[in-house]
Amino acid sequence: MTGPELLVLWDIDNTLISARGFGGLMYREAFRSAFGRELNGPVDLGGRTEADLIEETLRLHAIEHTEQAARLLADALAYSFEARRAELPGHGEVLPGALEALQHFADDPRVHQGVLMANLRSVALIKLEEFGLAHLVDWEVSAFGDEHADRAELVTFARERARRIRPFTHDEVVLIGDTPHDVYAATKAGVRLVAVATGRSDADDLRRAGAEIVLDDLADLGELTRQVWKHTPQGNRTA
Repeated sequence: MTGPELLVLWDIDNTLISARGFGGLMYREAFRSAFGRELNGPVDLGGRTEADLIEETLRLHAIEHTEQAARLLADALAYSFEARRAELPGHGEVLPGALEALQHFADDPRVHQGVLMANLRSVALIKLEEFGLAHLVDWEVSAFGDEHADRAELVTFARERARRIRPFTHDEVVLIGDTPHDVYAATKAGVRLVAVATGRSDADDLRRAGAEIVLDDLADLGELTRQVWKHTPQGNRTA
């Protein structure tokens, strides 16, 4: 069997970048554009898939959850991000170690990497483009939050798409993320997880959710690399 030996799937928000409320701002703008009224209450994105969040948002605002209504809000959200994409870098930053980690794995012929993201594909692409990271991942083996409400199903989608490279077993897939939703997705999908405490969930929160490997951040590339390869036959070749 030839090809990379690991498929690494990255979360984006609060794992690779911080956008400091920009997503919530765009959600409010999109809801106003789609339905002509204000969004009630806070916007808790928190790693939930776009499909899940849209369904709840419509329900809380007494809007029937039809395919048309969901698409209306999704399209408005995509438009808001595209129209104001240039503002995004001013609201956030690339998190410490993220660029170096992406570049390291992109340069390793044993690794193929994509993203597994709660956002729409177009929004995820805008985020990584505006922070100069989009060229380091393969968008054709990635999965996005408007494709299924259950984040674990996105792992299945990414694995199926990666079959064009080679079949990756469960142990050859590593999800890197910062929320209990990432822990849940990896656990349910039966793949490995490296959790990072770079978002709202601290290390104890992530461990309580079931994460066995938790890093403070991505700054220690050597430790990240060791944990990504941990428990694989190739792990003794990471030095």
